[in-house]
Amino acid sequence: MNVMVDVGADGRNSARVGMSDEFVCWSRMQAEAGQALDAIVARKEIERQAGGGCFMWGVGNPPALIARSLARAHVPVRAVFSLMKSRPKAVDAQPSRTVVWRRYLDAEGVERTLPPYALVTSRGDSASGAKRTHFALMCHSPEPLAIRRGEAFDPSAFRNAGGTGAPVGASQVTALLKRVDADAAVTDYEANIAVWLTASYWVRLLDPVELDVGKRRLIASASKVGAGHWCALVERVRSGPSVVEERAGALL
Repeated sequence: MNVMVDVGADGRNSARVGMSDEFVCWSRMQAEAGQALDAIVARKEIERQAGGGCFMWGVGNPPALIARSLARAHVPVRAVFSLMKSRPKAVDAQPSRTVVWRRYLDAEGVERTLPPYALVTSRGDSASGAKRTHFALMCHSPEPLAIRRGEAFDPSAFRNAGGTGAPVGASQVTALLKRVDADAAVTDYEANIAVWLTASYWVRLLDPVELDVGKRRLIASASKVGAGHWCALVERVRSGPSVVEERAGALL
């Protein structure tokens, strides 16, 4: 069985994707938005429980062009998270500002409110100024989230999906890949967390809210909150004026 998917920016180019093709969204993970990785994973596990197996994982780069088409066609895509080899950047480990995101563009280009269980944060500034957008993977796992050891992941066995099919670049923290070869005998990476993409797969986030000290402390203690109270915590953290609206008002 084959599925037609668009790969061109103008939507006119397409490729026939066989259901036997193996697509993987690979992301290298580390401390982010002022939280250590262990704390992020613990928080995402509570989110997964509250979301009936669903959770959202923030990433810094935009989706591959083919991601939306794969989501619309319901092509299975495994999401693999590997520990990053380098230390986290100072702007990620200790950002000057952090924000939480409230809305996203789905696979059909419709702007929607994030699910009530989804808590996606990021640093508040980029190299060009205040962040106005971020990105996230929409994930599902029937199993609890935890950093596991022992399952090798060989990125050299894959190429970027769509486009020219280039090898994975050293600067690509998150990439949508397609298998082209068998795994090598030796690899530096493991599949430390493995889940499946769901719903719109890889989305653009909008509508950031800056986190004050109180909300940052609330997130830091989130691992103590049970799944039954999680959505109430998320609603509280996501409340407040949009950063974009605040900055626009300041300019008037």
